[in-house]
Amino acid sequence: MKFTVLGASGFIGSHLAGYLRQAGHECLTPARGDSSVADMDLGHVIYCIGLTADFRRRPFDTVQAHVCFLAEVLEKYRFESLLYLSSTRVYAGAASGDEEAQLIAGDLYNLSKLTGEAMCFASGRGNVRVARLSNVFGADFSSDNFLPSLIRAAVADGRITLGTDLDSAKDYVSIDDVVSILPKIALAGNRRVYNVANGRNTSNSEVVEKIRELTGCVLEVTGDARPVLFPPIQVARLRQEFGFSPAMLLDCLDELIVEYRRVLKGKGKK
Repeated sequence: MKFTVLGASGFIGSHLAGYLRQAGHECLTPARGDSSVADMDLGHVIYCIGLTADFRRRPFDTVQAHVCFLAEVLEKYRFESLLYLSSTRVYAGAASGDEEAQLIAGDLYNLSKLTGEAMCFASGRGNVRVARLSNVFGADFSSDNFLPSLIRAAVADGRITLGTDLDSAKDYVSIDDVVSILPKIALAGNRRVYNVANGRNTSNSEVVEKIRELTGCVLEVTGDARPVLFPPIQVARLRQEFGFSPAMLLDCLDELIVEYRRVLKGKGKK
C-alpha cells in the first residue's frame, strides 16, 4: 500500500513511518512546506501534525497544525483515504469516554482538535476518519509531557517533585500499539471515529509508586491541586473490529527506565 505520513518528524509520525516501511509499504514523508505533494497521489494519508505540551505557548501554531493546514489538505490534495489524529483530551468534562459522547468545548487545544474533526466530516471527502489518541508513551525522553518528565527526574536526579494530585488519573497507550493499529483503521475502519487508548485509567499514585519501586527515588508532593480525572476511554470498537489488546503502562515502565539509563550512559552520564 501507499501511505503518506504528514508530520513524520514528530514522535508518533516518525515511529509510524518506520513501522510502515518495515511492514513493506511505500511511505512518503514530505517535509513541512513541501508544496510538491499537492500534485501527487498520496494514497492513504495519516495526519500526525499537531502540538502537545507546548500548545499554550504556541496558540497560532496550534490552530495552524490542527485546523488550517488540514483544511488545505482536505480541499486540495489527492488521496485515497485520510486519518486525522485527534486526542482523547476532548472527553474532558464529558459523562463518558465513548466515541458518541456529547463533548464539552474546552481550551484552545480541545477546540482546535474538535474543529479539525468537524472539518474532516464537513469536507465531503470519502474515507476520512478520526483517531482520538490517549496519552502516548514510549522512549520520547526529550518531551515535556508528564511521564517523560517523571522518568528523567527519577533517574537523573533521584527525586520526583510532583505538583499535581496523586489521585489524578488518565489513560496511557504505547507507541507500539498506536503505530500498529493506525494503518488498520486507515485501510479498513468501518466507523468515522475511533478511540486509540488502553481503556483503563492509571493514577498518578500508581505511576509514581512504580517508578519509586524501580529507581529508589525520593518523592515530594507540593501544592494543593485538585485531582484531574477523565472518564474511562472506551475501546470496544477497536477490540471488536481489530482484536486490539494494548499493553499496560505499569508493565512497560521497567523497560522505559532501562532505556533512559542507556540514553544517559551514551551521553557519558551515570
